[in-house]
Amino acid sequence: MQADEIAGVRAVLEGFVQEVFASLPRKDQRSKGGLYLAGLMLEGRRKSMQPMGGRLGIDYQQLQQFVSSSPWPVEPVRRVLARNAIGAIGPEAWVIDDTGFKKDGPASPGVARQYSGTLGKIGNVQIGVSLHAATDAASCPLNWRLFLPEAWDDTCQDAPADAEAASARRAKAQIPDRVRHRTKWELALEMLDELAVWGHRPPLICADAGYGEVTPFRLGLTERELPYVVAVKSTTSVYPATALPELMGHAGRGPRPRTVRYQQAPSSVKDLAGPREAFTEITWRHGTRTGPGNPQAQMRSRFAAVRVRPANRNVPRNPDGSLPELWLIAEWPADAAEPTDYWLSTLPEDTPLPELVRLAKIRWRIEHDYRELKQGLGLAHFEGRTFAGWHHHVTLVTAAHLFVTTQRLTADPKAHGAA
Repeated sequence: MQADEIAGVRAVLEGFVQEVFASLPRKDQRSKGGLYLAGLMLEGRRKSMQPMGGRLGIDYQQLQQFVSSSPWPVEPVRRVLARNAIGAIGPEAWVIDDTGFKKDGPASPGVARQYSGTLGKIGNVQIGVSLHAATDAASCPLNWRLFLPEAWDDTCQDAPADAEAASARRAKAQIPDRVRHRTKWELALEMLDELAVWGHRPPLICADAGYGEVTPFRLGLTERELPYVVAVKSTTSVYPATALPELMGHAGRGPRPRTVRYQQAPSSVKDLAGPREAFTEITWRHGTRTGPGNPQAQMRSRFAAVRVRPANRNVPRNPDGSLPELWLIAEWPADAAEPTDYWLSTLPEDTPLPELVRLAKIRWRIEHDYRELKQGLGLAHFEGRTFAGWHHHVTLVTAAHLFVTTQRLTADPKAHGAA
């Protein structure tokens, strides 16, 4: 936003700041929160402290102290942001994803040599796990976690020297003792549980294969009675829905109980997706890039959906010993030699194929969010080296993103989601 644009919505921004930062006890803290939001939203190549201070005409150390040193808790602020985001967007799904923050040195909390989807390779990065409210037209983050690799947890180390080194790194980054290494899917479930405490329940959970491929994650959603559409790898094992278990006798001596088992071997989702002729062309939304053969910028491909049963010993059985049924959705583009993408879903059995496809594809909004958060609002520009500072920064960027999103919705509720 240009300075005159911010000036034009100053009264609205001041009201937003007072509501979002109402939990901060001091007036000067709330004022600095407002300044930081304005600095994030102002046009500028870098959104780190010093350039933002220059554009705002203030000493950047005011911002630095507020974000890196001030002990204000993020939970009450995020609670307000989540409530307002859900109210403004009216989400059809909550989407779980993660994003990498490239770093040069070893001091930033959670930084490690690890794979980053953002980079598409292994790099020296921090990884933030995020939860977003989404429709096809709008989306906004609801919660964040910073992923801590095992190297940042002294309790995960076998060698005393490694444990001591990890403990020293944690102390320098001011990581609370209660914060330990947890997998990304565990962090995702933790965020869902926190939103539940705040009084919010998702209509649907969507996630990529990094989460959907993990059986305990899917079971965690089922245990919480949360429906999902999650991507999986082509090798994921399933049975056809028509497969039924058989009661097996006990061949040995003694009164051991008879067991119920599936006699046939499971298949991969790739093998059960169906032949090419079973796939139907579906348009799931309209984009902005038109072409000679696509004047309406239709996002379309070929899809099929079949009922299957997940093949995993940890999946709870039905009373008759059968595995639960769910949807397998597959995409086979017209120019591809085989299906390219797969999803499992617990949506109702009567859900039409176009709706299954649209909801499976809704996570595109999160790439839109990350692009705006990073390129427009400085999500990746934080240079602080404390755990609390990282959480303060991503919370403030989320607040700026929600403000921009609500302004867009107010100005043009039909067109604001174009990407």
